[in-house]
Amino acid sequence: MATSDRLPNRLLRYAESRKNLTGCAAGLAGLALTLTGAAGALWPLVVVGLYAAGALIAPPERPDTPCFPDAGEQLDALRADFTKLRAYLAEVELPPAARERVDELAELLDALLAPGWVSDPEQLHVLARAVRQDVPEAVDTFVRTRWWSRVTPGAEPPERHLERQLSALREEASAIADELHEAEALRQQTHTRYLEERNR
Repeated sequence: MATSDRLPNRLLRYAESRKNLTGCAAGLAGLALTLTGAAGALWPLVVVGLYAAGALIAPPERPDTPCFPDAGEQLDALRADFTKLRAYLAEVELPPAARERVDELAELLDALLAPGWVSDPEQLHVLARAVRQDVPEAVDTFVRTRWWSRVTPGAEPPERHLERQLSALREEASAIADELHEAEALRQQTHTRYLEERNR
């Protein structure tokens, strides 16, 4: 059944293909030769031969280029995921020092994810990794480890690792903020020079 369903689709695809259309055009040229009498008694072979030649010389079919979301669409999806992350972080019970670091990181991420700032693919990748993987994993690992540390006292407090992880993530996000600040400062300086030179 699957083979019979696929056969009409294949035939339809071939009928619309460049090879078939080029072959048909060449076959029509063969019919025109037949009508003028140039093909003679072997006109069916001429028509079939020209169709085959046209199908062979036609350029191969090329699949459509995949359409990926642009930076704006990626940012919209990332902001939606960040909203989910903030709701999750609000529910998690954290020690005061870790809560402070989480809130600072969330504020920084919120500012970076505001429309109109980040468009560089590498920066978007870093932010997406932080929102979708690093922050949730750091907090979830802390919650799980804290539960086990109650069962096995004397181990290193899990909040130390969480605080270190959050600090590392904040440094990473701060580096992006610094790059954006430098780019805007350079843009401002360039515009100032342009205005000053224009008025000379």
